[in-house]
Amino acid sequence: MLRAAGVGVGDEVVVPAFGNVEVAEAVTLAGALPVFADIDPVTYCLDPDAVEAAVTARTAAVVVVHRFGRRADIARLHALGQRHGLLVLEQGEYETPYDEIAQRRQQAAYLDAKLKGVRTPDGGDGHTYQQYVVRVPGNGRPDRDAFARAVRAKGIECRVPVKTPVHRLPEFRRCVSLPQTELAADETLALPVDAALTKREMHRIVSACNALGGLLQSAF
Repeated sequence: MLRAAGVGVGDEVVVPAFGNVEVAEAVTLAGALPVFADIDPVTYCLDPDAVEAAVTARTAAVVVVHRFGRRADIARLHALGQRHGLLVLEQGEYETPYDEIAQRRQQAAYLDAKLKGVRTPDGGDGHTYQQYVVRVPGNGRPDRDAFARAVRAKGIECRVPVKTPVHRLPEFRRCVSLPQTELAADETLALPVDAALTKREMHRIVSACNALGGLLQSAF
């Protein structure tokens, strides 16, 4: 799509560093330069204000990635694109059947009500919970990783959604200030929220997390 729009050598394309390296790679393959902008700490998608700050005379496009079941502020980003004459492309997530989304929302509501010691996701703006991503505050050290190991030891599957932001990777390393991206990479953890999980399994997730969560209360 970038090539079809005439984006190429000498152009810059604003992309998120929190997430898939494939987006930055696609920009490079088109011959353009990926420029990283920070994310909104609630949606984990590009922050329109950060995108605006990253725009230069060479900027040709913005690639917006919707993340974890939350959508970016696409209205503001399209308005920004119109002001600056930029192409705004969206990368969505796989389509989930409505009945499965409803079940995931039920599971998420249960976790929202029961979990302690972690920051649960903001469910606003039609969240479909492709992933249920919590924050494990650091208390000045990387508690998220220790928390994840302890939860896995109790038989609960969990994963770090973004292990290394793209701007930290050797092939895309940039000297750029992305504080929300850095914090999200250090604190986020995806917990199971599959529609097929039973009430007993959901209770096990809560019990495993809450047994550890009390250690993190001082972070709030």
